[in-house]
Amino acid sequence: MVTLIDNTGVERPRHPEKANRPETVMLRKPDWIRVRAPGSPVYKETQQIVRENNLVTVCEEAGCPNIGECWSKKHATMMIMGEICTRACAFCNVRTGLPLALDPHEPENVAKAVQTLGLQHVVITSVDRDDLPDGGAHHFADVIYAIREKNPTTTIEILTPDFLRKEGALEVVVKAKPDVFNHNLETVPSKYLKVRPGARYFHSIRLLQRVKELDPTMFTKSGIMVGLGEERNEVLQLMDDLRSADVDFLTIGQYLQPTRKHHPVIRFVTPDEFKSYATVAQTKGFLLVSSSPLTRSSHHAGEDFAMLRAARLAKHA
Repeated sequence: MVTLIDNTGVERPRHPEKANRPETVMLRKPDWIRVRAPGSPVYKETQQIVRENNLVTVCEEAGCPNIGECWSKKHATMMIMGEICTRACAFCNVRTGLPLALDPHEPENVAKAVQTLGLQHVVITSVDRDDLPDGGAHHFADVIYAIREKNPTTTIEILTPDFLRKEGALEVVVKAKPDVFNHNLETVPSKYLKVRPGARYFHSIRLLQRVKELDPTMFTKSGIMVGLGEERNEVLQLMDDLRSADVDFLTIGQYLQPTRKHHPVIRFVTPDEFKSYATVAQTKGFLLVSSSPLTRSSHHAGEDFAMLRAARLAKHA
């Protein structure tokens, strides 16, 4: 088990809530899933900016395999509202527990970091905050407003929790007018009980549909992982469910098991299968599809946003 040293100097487990889960065999990664270790000068500069602004990034917390590439381009996905999640999803490397109080300076710190990094497009995500009456919706909005004030030309993409049982929360976030609203389904419905037990598949579908009802001009996006034991026909049905909610952009990537205590990788999906998923998704009417072993929700987000806008313009030309 991975351990951390807390601010009292006491060693604590990285995932205490997963300590009683049985260990699973971790499959050897195929050649197509391997990436270079990070360490370029620009990577280290990005790391310093993140540290100086007291920011948490999903790049680090989720152990993203693309961190070396993204940070070497000064691209970082900010994770707001702390680094402790109220849920214990079996795939996720973020620590679960009782989160700390929200940092009132975080919106300003994030906005300053966006300015320092010179980002033209920024992705903001968060832990689940079921402990808060609004699920953190107003904090999300405050971050968006702060970025807009300091970086008026920067486009903003958010990757939100599901705001389950938080009435009015979604409306607060949509009113702040992010350019892209992303909420990941993560997996097919048959896997929710084991993979994403705190969430509800059709609530997430409805959340994405509701965004379009509130603001038809807002781009919507969702992503899933494969390799968790899902069947191909389940992935195709999920695509249909997303299109019924008028979702614009779908990402599909390979699930990578963080530790032996997490859900096992059932298999590594081949690059050809990812290409096949992309082809089918495009025929179903998504404006944009990103499907590859190393695809992640925020990977190449700026380039993808430009393509998303172009695809919409072409569709209505």
